[in-house]
Amino acid sequence: MNLQVILGNFALILFILMVVTGVIWFLDVFYLAKQRRAAADRALAEYDARNAKLTADGIKVDNQGNRAAIEAGLLRQPTWIEYSGSFFPVIALVFFLRSFLYEPFKIPSSSMVPTLLVGDLILVNKFTYGIRLPVINQKIIQINDPQRGDVMVFKYPQDMSQDYIKRVIGVPGDKITYENKRLTVNGVEVKYTALDDYLDDEHLVYNKQYTENLTGVSHRILNNEAAPTLNLEGVKQFPYSENCTYRYEGFTCVVPAGNYFMMGDNRDNSADSRYWGFVPDKNIVGKAFFVWLNLGSWRRIGTIH
Repeated sequence: MNLQVILGNFALILFILMVVTGVIWFLDVFYLAKQRRAAADRALAEYDARNAKLTADGIKVDNQGNRAAIEAGLLRQPTWIEYSGSFFPVIALVFFLRSFLYEPFKIPSSSMVPTLLVGDLILVNKFTYGIRLPVINQKIIQINDPQRGDVMVFKYPQDMSQDYIKRVIGVPGDKITYENKRLTVNGVEVKYTALDDYLDDEHLVYNKQYTENLTGVSHRILNNEAAPTLNLEGVKQFPYSENCTYRYEGFTCVVPAGNYFMMGDNRDNSADSRYWGFVPDKNIVGKAFFVWLNLGSWRRIGTIH
């Protein structure tokens, strides 16, 4: 694991911080605090013995304030221990929430327009596809499998430091055909309903907009009529590439076991499984289900379809 992967893995950074602050906190509770208490008791015993001798010699001593100050000073936590103890429960809570329940993401590109816009802040359900160990992303409890039409976050197969978000088009065993910008799944043509053209604010052009009914899951997609169905020059080598047949009009792929075929809703502005291949189950991060904020438009808040 190189430095770039480590720096790009926020879960790993959180885990390291949690372990470091946790070790310091436990060390302080079960050892260092007792050492400070013992040192304070010795110092106070010496202080009391000295004052008792002075009193016996007839010297009046007012020691209550000094004694309390000495005790407080000796019991005070060093700054680095105090901060570690304060941060540990917060870091542990954040680590647990984002590792096992929900993780926030920000949409960086327009590949999922019109479903998701650049700048959308979304929540991803981390447990719906199974409980996974943090950092190594190893599944330990199976719950549900991804279904066609799900919007899913995953680790980009060709660079595990990057998180991608696309829609599940094919599940293991599916035969996916994409010709003339129309999908066929297991020999059944996907139904499309034309909608009003969609204005692309980024490029100031209108794209054709359709409702795509992907085996019962309806969602909107965009097509750019000026773009080809497939850019063959952009197709890379990837595992199980022998499962795919490419041609100018499109392609046909059979999804291998334990893998998924992903595509962006902005079909002609998305680098997805058409170009870099299948997504293994081990790369799955979770299911996107809610837009909780977009600073450019409060109307964006709501569920993801």
